[in-house]
Amino acid sequence: MASNTFGRNLKLTTFGESHGKAIGGILDGVPAGISLDFDAIQLELDRRRPGQSKLTTERNETDIVQFLSGIFEGTTTGTPIGFMIPNKDHQSGDYSNIKEVFRPSHADYTYYAKYHHYDYRGGGRSSARETANWVVGGAIAKQILKGKKIVIKAWVNRVQSIEVPLPYSQLDLSNIENNLVRCPHEETAESMMQLIEEIKQEGDSVGGTIQCLIQGLEPGIGDPIFEKINANLGKAMLSINAVKGFEIGSGFAGTYLKGSEHNDIFISDSATMRTDTNFSGGIQGGISNGEDVIMKIAFKPVATINKKQDSINKFGKKIVLNPKGRHDPCVLPRAVAIVEAMAALVIADYYC
Repeated sequence: MASNTFGRNLKLTTFGESHGKAIGGILDGVPAGISLDFDAIQLELDRRRPGQSKLTTERNETDIVQFLSGIFEGTTTGTPIGFMIPNKDHQSGDYSNIKEVFRPSHADYTYYAKYHHYDYRGGGRSSARETANWVVGGAIAKQILKGKKIVIKAWVNRVQSIEVPLPYSQLDLSNIENNLVRCPHEETAESMMQLIEEIKQEGDSVGGTIQCLIQGLEPGIGDPIFEKINANLGKAMLSINAVKGFEIGSGFAGTYLKGSEHNDIFISDSATMRTDTNFSGGIQGGISNGEDVIMKIAFKPVATINKKQDSINKFGKKIVLNPKGRHDPCVLPRAVAIVEAMAALVIADYYC
């Protein structure tokens, strides 16, 4: 498995499995002289960690990150930043009854087809446990971008059919952390939380969408052709477990418009070039134009559910799967931190 590194200039290489002793990584390319806020890094991990609320999996990891290199007296040295997060609440026995089973919509079969074996304990490296590493790297990337006055915010926009009724410009994004589902629209958040609790009681799962906003990105950032900002953001988001769709700016809705309706007309605003609309989502030709970068990411219902399902084992024999593990009924609230982290890694890569 060679695909364990993300980024060109700011490179995150990770290691570890869901039920191993630890996960961790190396973040290379961080400039020297950045004074790190370790509480802010831990806060990002706390937003992603399992067991944080009644809406998430009951696996209760503290996710305390340990930094091993690249930092001296709280400041980056310019050398690779090594870190580790111990796994403490892994209950591998929960998976012993499925050690030879291919779970529906999981990576068990595809890993077996490629590597001729797979880690049945929570999916091994294919588990979303891996994304805790991404959040550490993204939290550091956020602090790089803070010096550039670039802000990244993500929130749950829709759970199944329950959707925020307002555009992001009319939302108070300071309310994102005011509820367990991380939705800035209070009335919608209440409905979302009620639905997730009902689905959890049923032993089932639901999906939805997360919206992400990048503000403060100056015009002219990014590269054309194969290193477009939108292309790299798309790859980053589609790398997240359970993501099935990505759109930026007008996205699929833009396909219903005519060119005359969809074109963003340039205007002059206090000697600053602006666009009257933002169907482009802040990016044209793969390069930032100074407008808000706005994107939407679609998450499928979590594949692991607490319901009996028909499947087969690796010998081709039909079986009835009766899982015992601890799982999220909806991954969206925890995935908000992951989306922000991956967006930060992509944007910070252009500045390093």
